[in-house]
Amino acid sequence: MNKSDIITLLSSVKDGSLSVDEALGKLRHMPYENISFAMLDHHRHLRSGIMEVVYAEGKQKQEVITIAKHIYEQSGRLFITRASEEIFNEIEIKDAIYHQASRIIEAGGAKEKTGNILVITAGTSDIKIAEEASVTASFLGSNVTSLYDIGVAGLHRVLSNLNIIETAKVIIVAAGMEGALPSVIGGITDKPVIAVPTSVGYGTSLGGMTALFAMLNSCVPGIAVMNIDNGFGAGCLAHKINNLHEGSALKLPQGDSSP
Repeated sequence: MNKSDIITLLSSVKDGSLSVDEALGKLRHMPYENISFAMLDHHRHLRSGIMEVVYAEGKQKQEVITIAKHIYEQSGRLFITRASEEIFNEIEIKDAIYHQASRIIEAGGAKEKTGNILVITAGTSDIKIAEEASVTASFLGSNVTSLYDIGVAGLHRVLSNLNIIETAKVIIVAAGMEGALPSVIGGITDKPVIAVPTSVGYGTSLGGMTALFAMLNSCVPGIAVMNIDNGFGAGCLAHKINNLHEGSALKLPQGDSSP
């Protein structure tokens, strides 16, 4: 869809020959921007409620920086996962923030937050993945509370925080080793639980495979399981669940009128 097409579309809405909903349906599939080494989907938020996010690992530093500038210029928002501090120092976006624990660069996140997502870790070593989930959900517009290091080796720590667990609308649980904590949390609450296996553990943890299998085989019904170390995916899913009652999955961050 080019400039002429957009003018025609808007004119049709203005003269009443096309409804707003019909126009939105057409805009949902506008084309991407081709910058030779990447195809940037600037209108992904219209379709899925989540803008295009840059995954930095595996890309050249300059590729990440160029992609970031194009995305930010179009929308005033930016979200980069698994980014180095070196990339942040060279990105030249004045309101960008670097979250060192989660290795996320973000700019233009939602100003108003809704609901209540609780992010739990089994151990301190799982925090970096939990922080990826927390920063993601907060950027998208959810209130996030954290409860770290309450793994099954000290189950009394879970029981002493039941009041916090019960106030959450959706819960993310990050755990490595044997990956038992999501089942424990799922067994004591009716809230949706998103389990994130982490690659933390000794030899037979197999880089998170043991935790992944344990979570997939949980006897607690209804637990959603993410990929190993995928805090970002957990944050996105939790945000969508958290905002279902408001129908806000397709809304832009407050104060942002960009497409």
